[in-house]
Amino acid sequence: MTGTSGSRSGRVRVLIVDDEPDLTALLSVAVTEAGWRPYPAPDGRSALKVARGCAPHAVVLDGMLPDLDGIQVLRRLRYENPQLPVLMLTARDALEHRLDGLGAGADDYVTKPFSLEEVVLRLRGLLRRAGAEETRVEDSVRVLGDLVLTGETREVHRAGDRIRLTAKEFDLLNLLMDHPRQVLSKAQILDHVWHSTFDTGGNLVEVYISSLRRKIDRGRAPMIRTVRGMGYVIRPVEDGR
Repeated sequence: MTGTSGSRSGRVRVLIVDDEPDLTALLSVAVTEAGWRPYPAPDGRSALKVARGCAPHAVVLDGMLPDLDGIQVLRRLRYENPQLPVLMLTARDALEHRLDGLGAGADDYVTKPFSLEEVVLRLRGLLRRAGAEETRVEDSVRVLGDLVLTGETREVHRAGDRIRLTAKEFDLLNLLMDHPRQVLSKAQILDHVWHSTFDTGGNLVEVYISSLRRKIDRGRAPMIRTVRGMGYVIRPVEDGR
């Protein structure tokens, strides 16, 4: 495994190791929103294999995994890359467990339940101290078919025409374009656009999706679609689905 230099290729790479699929999905979205590239792994052995393949700049590691203990994974990661920043997650808040993790080489510790914002802030601090986080202007531009979103200027164009969005509409489109062809649930959207776990208005996501569709898809082939019972997805027109 190589070191944590941010100059290797593409965005900063974050290995996410957790056996809860929903939590892993939420963490992956949060990592993507922060401008980094997530690499999820459901267990310890998979994590070690993924780590060797992607050479992560940082790791989010659950302390309780179905195969190897989180501390075992941490020690193996530390053996291969002593400088790799590791943020431990655990449902156990006893002092001895925190000391075990820190003693094995964890750089920081977050106890479940936690906020995704806290995880991102702690990761950002670890990456900065390791010199791994860099600002890349090209990562702020997302292109899907004839739809172009520029994060730096918060501008959106489709087929060359500028589309004016509100702040939340932009954030919603940004989230969808970060995950093209991937269905995002209402809960995921609420968490990452409104930083909430429930919809106090009852149909907040539906209202904003409808508004976004009117602006993005009006008079054009539709890109934003509803997947009944699952959520919402954005796909380029050429997908034909």
